[in-house]
Amino acid sequence: MTADTLVAENLSKQFGEVSAVDHVSLRVRAGEVLGLLGPNGAGKTTMLRMIAGILAPDTGRVLINGLGMEARPLEAKQRIGFHSGDTQLYQRLSPREALEYFGRLYDMPEDKLHARIGQLIEQLEMGTFADRPCGTLSSGQKQRANIARAFLHEPDLLILDEPTTALDVVSGQFIVESIRRERAAGRAVLFSTHIMGEAEYLCDRIALLHNGRMVDEGTLPELLKGSGCANLTDAFLHIIGERRAGDV
Repeated sequence: MTADTLVAENLSKQFGEVSAVDHVSLRVRAGEVLGLLGPNGAGKTTMLRMIAGILAPDTGRVLINGLGMEARPLEAKQRIGFHSGDTQLYQRLSPREALEYFGRLYDMPEDKLHARIGQLIEQLEMGTFADRPCGTLSSGQKQRANIARAFLHEPDLLILDEPTTALDVVSGQFIVESIRRERAAGRAVLFSTHIMGEAEYLCDRIALLHNGRMVDEGTLPELLKGSGCANLTDAFLHIIGERRAGDV
């Protein structure tokens, strides 16, 4: 069996009286996509930021290919590509210049860096805007550039927080297909989405969060069978509805 690239155990995070994440554990193997689904306020973004080392958990631990995020944070973070909807680009730099900058932060050799930038520009069809200032780009173009930044150093683990939100169909499809290529290359992918069709199409397994807790996890057939529903949208609503009823 393929080894676990990500091991997140017993993660919790409290903000004042609010329990954003409550003792959640998950694993993602190399060459696997795990989708994180849940309603607004379920704790998805907090969970992803703890795994990425941006937020320190109150309890639990994160291992990236055996490297502890708390004990060896720099080494662990070098193995991660992180993208969120509020990630910003340097407005005066072009996407190509931004990728060169980040590649040097990751100590990528110059020849490998430029080859990788060329590959991503081609794959994400960024050729028409790769040398324009980021401040002049559309939201879809900026999103493609940000995805390229996360993919640039070929990390072991990709953490993507709603990467296709607010994108048109064409731009969203570019990103979905890019995620599939990264999975085929053996990378582990953890991503959150509100788009059920994306989860059905991309995910090997799906984890459902509600009020900071893991309420179900499994493959799409397993979730459909357990809920007695014919599609993921109905299964999602059924499982969340059951949990809400249980919380009353």
